[in-house]
Amino acid sequence: MDTLPGQVPRSQFVTVLARIFIVLSGFTALIAVLQNIMFHLVFERGFGERVPPPPSEMGAVFAFIFDHMQWVFAGFLILSLVSLTASIGLLRRQEWARWLFVALMGVAIAYQLLGLVLQSAMMPSFDIPLAKAPEGVAAGVRTMTIVIRIFSAVMALAFCGVFAWIVKRLLAADIRAEFRSRSSP
Repeated sequence: MDTLPGQVPRSQFVTVLARIFIVLSGFTALIAVLQNIMFHLVFERGFGERVPPPPSEMGAVFAFIFDHMQWVFAGFLILSLVSLTASIGLLRRQEWARWLFVALMGVAIAYQLLGLVLQSAMMPSFDIPLAKAPEGVAAGVRTMTIVIRIFSAVMALAFCGVFAWIVKRLLAADIRAEFRSRSSP
């Protein structure tokens, strides 16, 4: 334990959480940088100023994402850098980082739930190409789609549970005391 007199000892929970998220968000930031480079080099130089539009039957959600692809990639980069910053601050027991991390977990919960809603909205657009497929193939794809939707829902709800548990732990009295003792002069 590395504590000074009068300070609360560092919890293993915060240390492990911060280190895990430093690795995850660092890796995510690297991927986001590469995605942004790829987008600007391939799509903007290769296809002009715009990503080719998706097929019209894919729906409005896909059209919006494709029309704003550069903002989607930039948003992922910013979010991963903010997460990396919050994780490093969490490891250093900075109070602002604890609150930022709690907010990021709230965003992650909302993202998971929004993903379920978007999945429900977008899945029917995959039925359009199936109308031309043989019945056996179409039935198999529909069954696979149902399994994917169920699995995705279970995973999203599991992640929501983990993120909510992290928020609850970061807001617990012993963790709050640990961060307060580090920020006091």
